Order: sequence, then C-alpha cells, then structure tokens
Amino acid sequence: MQTIGSPMLWGVFLAFVVAALLVDLVLMRHGGPHKVTFKEAAWWSVGWIALALVFNAGLWWYVSRESGAEVGNQIGLEFLTGYLVEKSLAVDNIFVFLMLFSYFAVPEEQRQRVLVIGILGAIALRTVLIFAGALLLAKFHWVLYVFGAFLVITGIKMLLAAGKAPDLDRNPVLRWMRGHLRLTDEYHGDRLSILRDGKRWFTPLFAVIVLIGVTDVIFAVDSIPAIFAITSDPFIVLTSNVFAVLGLRAMFFLLQGMADRFHLLPYGLAVVLVFIGVKMLLIDVYKIPILVSLLGVALIIGSSIVASLLRPAKHEPGAG
Repeated sequence: MQTIGSPMLWGVFLAFVVAALLVDLVLMRHGGPHKVTFKEAAWWSVGWIALALVFNAGLWWYVSRESGAEVGNQIGLEFLTGYLVEKSLAVDNIFVFLMLFSYFAVPEEQRQRVLVIGILGAIALRTVLIFAGALLLAKFHWVLYVFGAFLVITGIKMLLAAGKAPDLDRNPVLRWMRGHLRLTDEYHGDRLSILRDGKRWFTPLFAVIVLIGVTDVIFAVDSIPAIFAITSDPFIVLTSNVFAVLGLRAMFFLLQGMADRFHLLPYGLAVVLVFIGVKMLLIDVYKIPILVSLLGVALIIGSSIVASLLRPAKHEPGAG
C-alpha cells in the first residue's frame, strides 16, 4: 500500500482525534444528559468542520514542504473531496437515526449517549474496513470495478427508495430481537436491561443501540467504496472518514426537526453514489480529475438542498 502516512502524520492524526473526542465527551455533555439546543448544535457543527479544514491545511502544508506544491495540492484536494463525500453520505445516517429515535420514542436526554456509542462504533468499523479495502486494492486492481458496480447499484436502489418511509416493523434484526429476547415497552433511565421476576429483560434503549450498530455496518459498507474512488491512500481515506464521522452527533441535533425541509437530499445522495461508481468503472478508460469530482459532488448536494428549499415537501391532509 502506497501512502503519505508517515509515523509522524499518523501520530498527529491520532492526537487530533483523541483530543477532539475528549473535548466532545466532556464539553458537549457538560451538566449531564440534556436536550441539545439548535444553537449549541450549530456551534459544534461549525467547530467540527473548522477542525477538519485546519487538519487539511496542515496536511497540505506538510506534504507541499516535503514533496512539492503539486503533490501537496493533490493530497489537499483528495482529503477535501473525500471529506465532502463522506460528510454528505453521513446525512443518510442521520435520517435513519431520526427514524429510529422517533419510532422508539427515545427520550431527549438519552439521545446523546446513543449517538456517542454509534459514532465510536462507526470509527472502529470504518478503520477495519478501510485497511481491509486498501489491502484488497493493493493486491487486486479489479476490486475497483466491484466497488464501482456496487456503488452504482446501491445508488439506483437508493434513488428508487427515496421518499418512501421504511417499515421498521419488517426490519429483520428488530424482528429477531422481538422473537428471541424479552423487551420491555418502557425505558428505565439509561439502563440497557433490568431484572424482572428473576428474568433478564432488555429495554428499548438496548434495541436502539443494536439497530444503530447495524446501521453503522450498512453505511460503512456503502460509503467506504465511495472514498476509494477518490484516493487509494489509506491515510487520506481514514482521516477524511473519521473527521466526517466526528461531527455526526452535532449534525444530528442540528438537523433534528428539519429533515422534512431537505426531503430531496436523499435523491442527491443517490446520484452522488452513482456518479462515484461510474468514476470507478471508468478509472482505466478516463480518470476524472479530483477537482471535477469535488465540484460535481458539491453541485449535486447543493442542488438537492436548494431544490428542497424551493419546493417544500407536500404533506398529506391530516398528517403531522
């Protein structure tokens, strides 16, 4: 595997992530579990984006100094494009989280805890899958075509499913839990299970955390091939992924209650996956420049957001 990731760069990245997580866990949970306000979430979202841009600037400066401006510019664009792609796809995670929290009526004060677990799980899963993917690509070039075809198919499926509310009652994981575990109907604070009449019962909070974990796996499998269409360098792939995931909790609270205003965004995300999949399939015929990819993804996402605002969703009479 070819990578710019020297031991020093890996150390700086690890220090960034550990410090960011500690600050997040200490400050955002200051005062104990509480309902995060829109203003608080907005400031945290700005902070996470700024942190990613600072890291990108530092990476660009270091690589430019060590390997020249041309290589530095290439690496800087790869990180920025990868970050934008992963940040955009992370929005789909948030839509699923919103659906789960609404379906299970998760109390506001418990949502932070569930999101922390989900984010830590996402980082761990993506780390494993990224290095596995990088090893595969280093040994078998044809895996790129598999990734590309997978993204195109996934994008088309997302496009066909966009606008349709998934039926959680038919979710196989939830059906299995209901068929094999004793689940309570009510919450018991932050407890995942309780003893009742000498038997172990699991709370709705446990079910939500399990489903969040399954969601992490599904979205990691979807999004990681997308970043490999931008770069095959595991350092850029992992860092852009992790920085995108780190701001997921703040983005959730920012978009909470506003999901309906961005009703066309799922269509944009689906088109992004198809675009990136096609880019992968054409890799040996024509390599689409990174700057074109960056502008293309930004245009698709931006257009879907603007279109959502200009054409609000139509609600059925008597709905919500």
